[in-house]
Amino acid sequence: MTSSRKQDTSDKIMNVAIDLMADRGYNGVSTEEIATKAGFSEKTLFRHFKSKQNLLETAFQRYHYAGRMKDLFDENIKWDLHADLLMISQTYHRIMYQNRKMIQISARGHKDLPGFQEATHKHPQQLKEFLTEYFREMCEKGKVIKTDPKRQAVAFLYMNYGAAMGRINKDPILEVIPIETFIEESVSIFTRGLTP
Repeated sequence: MTSSRKQDTSDKIMNVAIDLMADRGYNGVSTEEIATKAGFSEKTLFRHFKSKQNLLETAFQRYHYAGRMKDLFDENIKWDLHADLLMISQTYHRIMYQNRKMIQISARGHKDLPGFQEATHKHPQQLKEFLTEYFREMCEKGKVIKTDPKRQAVAFLYMNYGAAMGRINKDPILEVIPIETFIEESVSIFTRGLTP
């Protein structure tokens, strides 16, 4: 019960911090303001997180996509190129959009946060590794053409990252096509390009 209460407290503090920092930036919010808005003392915030940067890094690790993507690759891959890439892309976009506030904080405040950018890059690095291994195995199974699996992974990752960031930043180019249509079209093109 104590562990659950501690988790609830941590989650409340992280969620308030994310909302405030997304609105005003990392340096625009104090730990006292975060704690007060979450309904706790600043001492409680420091007991749970030690520092404002650690609070943000903990939130990023908890809510970003590496763990969910690992589960997806471990449990849901069907070895059908189109179906797998569609599932990966849809999951990626869903998580990126859910975490848009953290991503905006990261994009705006990384210069003020020593080591934060390196910590946040662990997620795309891990996804690149999952995709590389997937494409390597698909090649071994004869289900994709023989190319460099790492390059395929990077191309697929950045195709999705670019669209996700455009959506998060409300890029007018993406207003003419719903994200679901973009995902379906881009996965279809990618699949056609890799199918033997």
